[in-house]
Amino acid sequence: RSSVRVLCGSNWSLVLQGQWMLEFYAPWCPACQQIEATWESFAKESERLGITVGKVDVTQEPGLSGRFFVTTLPTIYHANDGVFRRYRGSRTLEDLQGYILERKWEAVEPVAGWKSPSSIMMHGMAGLFHFSGWIR
Repeated sequence: RSSVRVLCGSNWSLVLQGQWMLEFYAPWCPACQQIEATWESFAKESERLGITVGKVDVTQEPGLSGRFFVTTLPTIYHANDGVFRRYRGSRTLEDLQGYILERKWEAVEPVAGWKSPSSIMMHGMAGLFHFSGWIR
């Protein structure tokens, strides 16, 4: 059983509380497939690290990928009580754990307020992505 929390349009707001690492992926994406085992191992350590590890399938959740303005895969975000930072580090288990344990996220500029996934602007973007997926 996976320790990774699956997020969707109806439960994404869980990331507004507590500390999270969240991966946006697509099942067909080779880079996403490559990180999958590492992400699972990272999630198994989540309790020790004091975080929740989640994932979003962008093929199933176009609105959510729009809310986070995901344009490349995989995309990883760190969230701490509703403050979002894009993770751009190495995707090794050691570096992911170090990002949390050494609080490296504190040195990363948070996503600007209007671009924050919880902002009204990104709520509109979520609707736009959802609508475009429906049209397709």
